[in-house]
Amino acid sequence: MPKQAVLLLAHGTPETVEQIPEYLRNVVSGRPVPQALVEEIQHRYALIGKSPLTEITMAQARLVEEELARTGQKIPVYVGMRNWRPYIPEAVRQMRTDGVEEAAVICMAPQNSRTSVGLYRRAAEAEAGGLRIDFTERWAEHPLLVEAFAERLRTAVAKLSAEAGKPVPVLFTAHSVPMRTVEAPASGESRGQRPWPGEGADSYEKDARRTAELVRARVPEIPRSWFAFQSQGASGGPWIGPSVEETLDQIAGEGVRALILQPIGFLCDHVEILFDVDIHFREYAGKLNIRLERPESLNTSGTLARAVADLARDGLRRLAVASAKG
Repeated sequence: MPKQAVLLLAHGTPETVEQIPEYLRNVVSGRPVPQALVEEIQHRYALIGKSPLTEITMAQARLVEEELARTGQKIPVYVGMRNWRPYIPEAVRQMRTDGVEEAAVICMAPQNSRTSVGLYRRAAEAEAGGLRIDFTERWAEHPLLVEAFAERLRTAVAKLSAEAGKPVPVLFTAHSVPMRTVEAPASGESRGQRPWPGEGADSYEKDARRTAELVRARVPEIPRSWFAFQSQGASGGPWIGPSVEETLDQIAGEGVRALILQPIGFLCDHVEILFDVDIHFREYAGKLNIRLERPESLNTSGTLARAVADLARDGLRRLAVASAKG
């Protein structure tokens, strides 16, 4: 039987403020990065100390490995990052060195987008060589993912509702992306000019809203909810919205004074949560006389580990079936 493994893909993050210029060049694929942007990102990292994304993703991998072992599958779980070490090509090369012949590959971004999931997949497949890969395209509606978010949300809603003296509403968020990356190409547009795979409109916005809808349905005590896209970037052209800031303006205008914000596009703490939510959005909401709180991130949630292990088993089964036919 071919030796199998699991590969988790994530964004990656530098360990120190000094590494940020190199990291940002990776994010923008080598294009020049304005010094003002470098300094702003360095400032954000300095405020939060560091981003724990890499170490949490490693811990998630260990939990998935343990979850697979519970069902008798001794399957190694590797981690590869697109923008920092350990890079995706390095992880794939290590797998090949270790004798892995088949791998279930899962991006730790459940909502599919060409500019995230699509590029991660391309990086893994480019290095695969003879390594057979099963790539999970999207898992925005996986029941265990939804339950993992709902578990965290129930706790936060119960606490703030008790303190506020009445049920509190929720603002769900996901990372914004440029409009041009999620729209279907115009008639006659050259596909070769687009740096990501896939045809037609990107499913990202629909996926993100669907995850929020399913989580909200699992927590019926929420009286009302909204959805917004956060952390719009500095590149040219419009980004998908509405933004969190304009949504908070609307919510304040409706008299809301206590609010839960839950990012449903992120699976662990990192700068877009620890700075954008915990510092920037909280301060913005405070100026509108809104108390803003958020649930604990999924991080090392056992329910999340079961979700990813379930996806891995499905991928490994598909690979086994293909090998048997092959």
